[in-house]
Amino acid sequence: MEGVLTSSKPVFSWEDPFYLDRQLNDEERMVRDTARQFARDVLLPRVIDDFREERFDKDVMRQMGSLGLLGPTIPDTYGGAGVNHVAYGLAAHEIEAVDSGYRSAMSVQSSLVMHPIHAFGTEEQKQKFLPKLASGEMIGCFGLTEPDYGSDPGGMVTKAVKVDGGYHLSGAKMWISNAPIADIAVVWAKLDGVIRGFVVERETAGDGFSTPKIGGKLSLRASVTGSIQMDNAFVSDDNLFPDVKGLKGPFSCLNKARYGIAWGTLGAAQFCYDAARTYTLDRKQFDRPLAANQLVQLKLADMHTEISIGLQACLRVGRLLDEGNCPPENISTIKRNSCGKALAMVRVARDMHGGNGIAEEYHVMRHLMNLETVNTYEGTHDVHALILGRAITGIQAFTG
Repeated sequence: MEGVLTSSKPVFSWEDPFYLDRQLNDEERMVRDTARQFARDVLLPRVIDDFREERFDKDVMRQMGSLGLLGPTIPDTYGGAGVNHVAYGLAAHEIEAVDSGYRSAMSVQSSLVMHPIHAFGTEEQKQKFLPKLASGEMIGCFGLTEPDYGSDPGGMVTKAVKVDGGYHLSGAKMWISNAPIADIAVVWAKLDGVIRGFVVERETAGDGFSTPKIGGKLSLRASVTGSIQMDNAFVSDDNLFPDVKGLKGPFSCLNKARYGIAWGTLGAAQFCYDAARTYTLDRKQFDRPLAANQLVQLKLADMHTEISIGLQACLRVGRLLDEGNCPPENISTIKRNSCGKALAMVRVARDMHGGNGIAEEYHVMRHLMNLETVNTYEGTHDVHALILGRAITGIQAFTG
């Protein structure tokens, strides 16, 4: 319900206190509503089984593609929807309201695979890969993190060596979303000591390329995660990004993904806030609703405040991105804020559900388990603090 302005007194809307909906244009609302309907009609009915069975169905990606949710900011000439960053953020918000795993699959495809191909690839690479990635016919993954190099990706040991017709890549990448089902992998490796980007095609990489699944996860079980193992995996000359060198390439991808995460995690928090409100209104103890207690109302008020303010920050950063005027520190700010606050809120929401909070049918514990990972990946909570600390003081504290 949207707040109603009257001639006498404005009416407060607990659902949309700052009138976010009024700050959107028609196209942004359309993308949001499309993602919301898909999330609720298609993803929500299957999420408990997908999470329980640690399963991701490729058809989910194809359905996302048919709705324009994959690479939505990519121009329509390459199969994307050509919408703005605010629309992309709203879509991430709606998808993650059901599960962070589904949003992770979408984010990797869009921000970590399609974006670098569009930003750094040749025209031939764009024409070859982007339309199939946008439709979900092709699935991609992004290989940066290594077993011994997470927050320090510049220390990577994966190497590329020039051979006739292309390159041989050797090394390992770890914790790679979509890897076991990916048709291509955007892999970052050192060529003559310089970090370069390569598009590895499973069909032509040879026996030296494998992507075993990482099992036994207690988080993000509705998405599939693996490693990338390369032992002279072949990449043709045509599949090297020609100009981008160093960490600029992968970091630009991560910034796109972190922006979507900032919106998405607040979607998870919103779901759990709504669930906690409904539960405490319906659940009675001592002959009155739990929501009649001051402590419960304080918790709901805290959640309401953090979500409402956080969404306004995400919206502002989206507008800055669309204006081409957003420094990466702003993205660190909202990624860190949204993830940290969402994790804290969902922990409270789980507690507000009492013993029922651990039951899968209430969904809250699943969101909590997922957010433990989302708070860590794409730059940990503390690493983003160091990024901001460097910007504030002019002193980097990563290595000393």
